[in-house]
Amino acid sequence: MAAAVAEPGTGPLRVGFVGAGRMAEAIAQGFIRAGKVEARHILASAPTDRNLCHFQALGCQTTHSNQEVLQNCLLVFFATKPHVLPTVLAEVAPLVTAEHILVSVAAGVSLSTLEELLPPTARVLRVSPNLPCMVQEGAMVMARGRHAGSSEAKLLQALLEACGQCEEVPEAHVDIHTGLSGSGVAFVCAFSEALAEGAIKMGMPGGLAHRIAAQTLLGTAKMLQQNGQHPAQLRTDVCTPGGTTIYGVHALERGGLRAAAMSAVEAATCRARELSGK
Repeated sequence: MAAAVAEPGTGPLRVGFVGAGRMAEAIAQGFIRAGKVEARHILASAPTDRNLCHFQALGCQTTHSNQEVLQNCLLVFFATKPHVLPTVLAEVAPLVTAEHILVSVAAGVSLSTLEELLPPTARVLRVSPNLPCMVQEGAMVMARGRHAGSSEAKLLQALLEACGQCEEVPEAHVDIHTGLSGSGVAFVCAFSEALAEGAIKMGMPGGLAHRIAAQTLLGTAKMLQQNGQHPAQLRTDVCTPGGTTIYGVHALERGGLRAAAMSAVEAATCRARELSGK
């Protein structure tokens, strides 16, 4: 278990979440499971108890006051719906100090928009996470605002690596990451479901088919990560001449799988950019 993260001279780091939906819960759960932050040092706010009950089950503190989060925590994640975020930032802006590190996980809300809504020297970062943060296998990217330095970036990265892989990127890549990995979880689930249903059609029991499909995705992903191979190379290794796999790959190509996947990432990225422009 990793050592808890602290800010120099301040004792244990207190982490706040404004918004308590699934992504906030996933990140908080990752922090707690990895031992980066104690549950009692996490404070989450939301208008109702509907989502706060999940934080309470983790042992976290909860409140209905967004301002209370800013008053008690120096590292604050804003995990509201994108259209709600400007109102929330206007509410808490008077409480933001030079000591705060403010992190937005709202899809499509640019750093410039965040900085316009907060005090002039606010330290702001933007993170694009995905739901597998909940099982410490997230794929995340982060980008810094004008006043966030390397120390803030390192602190955030040290925390987020408890939830999976985290890389710092130019902000231009954040919306692309939303399309690739944030939305990509749903795309992969659709493919896993389709794989299993193919096996069910051929006579395999449903539960077994879904378990094998999920394990096939997991094993393939591990091979790609550990061997550093391009996916095309691994695919070629599996396709023996005249064998079963090349016949199946041909069927996928006829069905337009490759083009459909590329179009899905493009559509989700464009939607993230649309949100950025609003």
